[in-house]
Amino acid sequence: MHDVLLGFTTIAAVIAVGYLLAAVKLLDAGAQTVLTRLSFFVASPCLLFVVMSETEVAGFLSKNLLATAAGVAAAAIPYVLVAVLVQRRRPDEIAIGTMCASYCNAGNLGLPVAAYVLGDAALIAPMLLLQLGLLQPIALMILDAGREGVQRSRSEAFWRAVRLPFTNPLTVATLLGLLVSVTGWRPPAFVLEPVDLIGGLAVPGVLIAYGVSLRLGPLPGRGVPPLELGFVTFLKLVVQPLGAWTAGRLLGIDDVALVALAVTAALPSAQNIFVHATRFNRATLLARDAIFVTTLGSVPAITVITLLVA
Repeated sequence: MHDVLLGFTTIAAVIAVGYLLAAVKLLDAGAQTVLTRLSFFVASPCLLFVVMSETEVAGFLSKNLLATAAGVAAAAIPYVLVAVLVQRRRPDEIAIGTMCASYCNAGNLGLPVAAYVLGDAALIAPMLLLQLGLLQPIALMILDAGREGVQRSRSEAFWRAVRLPFTNPLTVATLLGLLVSVTGWRPPAFVLEPVDLIGGLAVPGVLIAYGVSLRLGPLPGRGVPPLELGFVTFLKLVVQPLGAWTAGRLLGIDDVALVALAVTAALPSAQNIFVHATRFNRATLLARDAIFVTTLGSVPAITVITLLVA
């Protein structure tokens, strides 16, 4: 528990630095954009490649991936049922809501939490693979199909979804790292050392950018029914980690990996959900408020989960 608290303290301190730099106007929204892009397109892929290439992942990915998928299903299915049977929502609105309830901020907050709270950044790999390789393409295919004024054949929509994971630098870097790990090939030092050095920018860059966004970004307003927002938050921070932990126990995963499963499943809703909601003009208020509330609630949720299962 001491290590967990130390990890969260470290993360909070770096976020506070970003907040302070924005408050004294040393960093602005433009700097936040640069930091976010640098982390997403360059530093985080480098970090993931190094971590995955140096980790024996073949043994734990199968069971951990299944348990991670079970947690996602535990949160996503109830939301879909309520949205279809009770709220009568459009498919594209359901896609955004389902992501709010089950799609974790694994790329931004997930990497720091895995590195500093769980002690191993590779533990975020199953969640990243599932989300970037399967969940996001499916959601975008549904959103794309519902876009007004755009007509695409089913075949074209399908192949757009298939190509999508391979245009995401996090997915590409993770897959390349997995390939290196499985084959046992070691990149030469003159290649690996610069990649490792650049990867060191990922975690502090993301956290500082997040701190800047807290200072400069608008706070959520009213517009989403509290009951709906509470339901989504409950699914994300309670049902999903409980589902992942239960599936892990049934699959015989060891205690350390069980903690990692529950903690990663309790990460808040991903910030890129709001990007998708805005781009397709669907459920933008729900996406914004769910991200804000689950981000605030994730630290106490993860702390409680660690106390209960560690």
